[in-house]
Order: sequence, then structure tokens, then C-alpha cells
Amino acid sequence: MATPKTRSRKANAGPRRGILIWFAVIAIAGLALWAAFGNAALGYARAGSAYSARVVCSCVYIAGRSLDDCAKDKIAGMELIGLSQDTEAKSVTARFPLLASDTATFRKGYGCVLQRWDH
Repeated sequence: MATPKTRSRKANAGPRRGILIWFAVIAIAGLALWAAFGNAALGYARAGSAYSARVVCSCVYIAGRSLDDCAKDKIAGMELIGLSQDTEAKSVTARFPLLASDTATFRKGYGCVLQRWDH
């Protein structure tokens, strides 16, 4: 009786090899893009998060508006920045995903002050 033919390992390696090649190409392209634009993107993220934290903190703790109402005032290009509020500490934190996070705290007599973070 004849036995069915079984595939060799080499026949199965084709699709895996193709996936690995595409993964390598995408990784190299991502690294090239980061090398070309990474510093600029990081700078924009840091500036945007610091600006948003301080302005929204002032909006909440000086103007007396709600965080949701103040979030409506974001300028174009800052849609990715997320905001959170700590009412006990009287602070607002703004985060740009994976790149930057800044917190501004209300201090009587000084207004909203950015906390120093080593970026």
C-alpha cells in the first residue's frame, strides 16, 4: 500500500521566510524614519505636552472651567494629546502617547507651574 507524500521542511519554510523578510523590511524602514524624523517628533511631542498641561491647568484652576470644557480648546495638531486631572494635587497631566508626558500644578501666587522632569 502506498503511503501519502509528506511535505518536507523546506516546503513549509517558504511562507515563514517571506514573513521574516517583510518584518525585517518594515523594521529597517521604521528605524530609517525614526533616524530622519525622530528628534523632530520628540521635540514636538514634548512641546505639545508641556504647553497643553500648563494651559489646561490654568483653564481649570484659574478660570474655573471643567477639564472636558478646557479640552475643547486644543489647537489643531494636538488631537493625540491626552489629559488627566488630579484634583487633590491641583494638577493636570498631558501625555503624547509613547513620547512625552508633562504635569502642571497650580500654586497660589504663581499660577500653574510645570514640574521638572528629566526627558
